[in-house]
Amino acid sequence: MAQASSRVARLIVDGNEIELPMRTGSSGPDVIEVGSLTGHGYFTYDPGFVSTASCDSELTYIDGNAGVLLHRGYPIEQLAEQSNFLEVCYLLLNGELPGGEQRDQFVNDIRRHTMVHEKVKALIQGYRRDAHPMAVLCGVVAALSAFYHYSLDIGNAEHRLKTAHRLIAKMPTLAAMSYKYARGEPFIYPRNDLGYAENFLHMTFATPCEEYQVNPVVARAMDRIFLLHADHEQNASTSTVRLAGSTGANPFSCIAAGIAALWGPSHGGANEAVLNMLAQIGDEKNIDKYVAKAKDKDDPFRLMGFGHRVYKSYDPRAKVMQQSCHEVLEALGIEDDPTLRMAQRLEKIALEDNYFVEKRLYPNVDFYSGIVLKAIGIPVEMFTVIFAIGRTPGWIAHWHEMIGGETRLGRPRQLYRGPARRDYVPVGQR
Repeated sequence: MAQASSRVARLIVDGNEIELPMRTGSSGPDVIEVGSLTGHGYFTYDPGFVSTASCDSELTYIDGNAGVLLHRGYPIEQLAEQSNFLEVCYLLLNGELPGGEQRDQFVNDIRRHTMVHEKVKALIQGYRRDAHPMAVLCGVVAALSAFYHYSLDIGNAEHRLKTAHRLIAKMPTLAAMSYKYARGEPFIYPRNDLGYAENFLHMTFATPCEEYQVNPVVARAMDRIFLLHADHEQNASTSTVRLAGSTGANPFSCIAAGIAALWGPSHGGANEAVLNMLAQIGDEKNIDKYVAKAKDKDDPFRLMGFGHRVYKSYDPRAKVMQQSCHEVLEALGIEDDPTLRMAQRLEKIALEDNYFVEKRLYPNVDFYSGIVLKAIGIPVEMFTVIFAIGRTPGWIAHWHEMIGGETRLGRPRQLYRGPARRDYVPVGQR
């Protein structure tokens, strides 16, 4: 919990002075505690909560100006280069990196929970074939609570941990099943002899007809995509999970709420928007025209995948994803794909053109992850589903942290602008 500071902020309203306590975290700016304002007849107005801390947390710290992202204090660059997704899952859930035995036990626990109940097949098959995979994922994750109702005591730490393991383990299985169903292909069961990313790729692309070999470069890139999206502080979907969790709702429904929030194009659809933008550009010869449109402040066209709402310098995740992107393109021998050629040309312009450099519109993680997913054959509508797989440990870790600590029902206030009190008029007198 943030430490109380000896300093106070003084707010003067209509000549009356109100003292507000200040709190100090381990990193980042101090915060002014405004909860006592309601006792004075006031509350704050902050659309989008851009200047409001709704909680304190020990999970993730972001310094957008410096391009810093830390998970439990560890820089994302070090984790991406030296660790892997499941180890980061353990870190987020438990606060420390695992020792050898702890790591092996955790990996084994995840492997033992990768299968889903056979009735889940019927649930998925009840959707239309052309249903968006995020609709399927959102609905089926919420429905998992019906299969594990006997271990949903949120006050029981063991139940919470088991649920965390189940969600992390089953999300790739459910995602692959939604992909297979849309294509009319048989579901592929998980394999416990494969790593986390390898298993997802195998369930997605294998068929019963022949052996499928997972390319290790592609598997490593997929693991990095999961890892780089594991948590990102109090973003829209994470805040949604926390708000739903504050009601005491079961964790499966809370994560389903997070999936629903992630589905929005302003949040989880960014890498999908990159591919849609490239489709709009259409041809490499049109790039200069669209770059000029992006520079024109009166033109509504925007280059997607460049810059970031939080990071005002280079997205630290993009540096790692850039490396994986080029490794995948080289490993797959992709040189003549027109979409990928356009992406590489745009990357070069963004890194060298003074307009983009001065405005710090660097390629972000969504730009590179979109290219990687396109290169390995993932359809655009699955991009946000893969984002959801990666973000699951962050969601569940925030939920676990909140439920295991001091939980307060979320109840944002509003600035009412509707009619003042008025009396009902019978219909014949209106």
